[in-house]
Amino acid sequence: MKLLLIFFTLMCVTDTEAGAKHHDLDLVACSDTDEEFMRGIDGEEAFYADFKQKKLENVMPPFSDPSDFPGGYEFAEGNMPICKHNLDAWKKDFKDMPVPQDAPQNSIYPKQKMQLGAQNTLICHFMRFFPPHVTVHWTKNGEDVTDKSTLSQFYLNEDNTYNQFSHLSFTPQEGDIYTCTVEHKALDSPDTRTWEVNVELPSVGPSVFCGVGLFVGLLGVDTGTFFLVKGNRYN
Repeated sequence: MKLLLIFFTLMCVTDTEAGAKHHDLDLVACSDTDEEFMRGIDGEEAFYADFKQKKLENVMPPFSDPSDFPGGYEFAEGNMPICKHNLDAWKKDFKDMPVPQDAPQNSIYPKQKMQLGAQNTLICHFMRFFPPHVTVHWTKNGEDVTDKSTLSQFYLNEDNTYNQFSHLSFTPQEGDIYTCTVEHKALDSPDTRTWEVNVELPSVGPSVFCGVGLFVGLLGVDTGTFFLVKGNRYN
């Protein structure tokens, strides 16, 4: 059985000048194959450790006046051996206990309003799943394009389930069909969501009716003028 061990460190920091309280949350997670470290502030993700690039990423927007986390990556890396040491001990205690499972709820949608020939991003969003491991596959017109996609970090919900996003850059062409397939141990079979490029052309009905009406109106004016001038000549 694959076991995931998660530690939460909750701290309440008080700003003595403004009298405001802020909640910091450290999440340390590990399994046999994965490592995860995240620090959140007031329910928002602020930092996460990129163990492949060996650095700490600050994900807060510039306008939020983000704080620094000196030595953050070293702190995250130092927690991994502790997490895995405890994981080995917990494997024995939880060996015969069933692991709770929640299947992901999946959706696919474009990041921006669709315009033919304009670069866009398709988002595959899978939410409220546990345990935190999913496999994602993308196709375009039946061909695998997973290698062109990206996968976000896990985002923790208040009920201890997770959200995650996968992104695929694309240039929409009429008739193209994209799929995002999510695999998770709580699913009986892979869940595939489909997005077809189908950009509706603007309706020409009102313009046609307006043009025809204007033409008929002008024709009536010309006809009336013709008979008026002709009648004046005979008089």
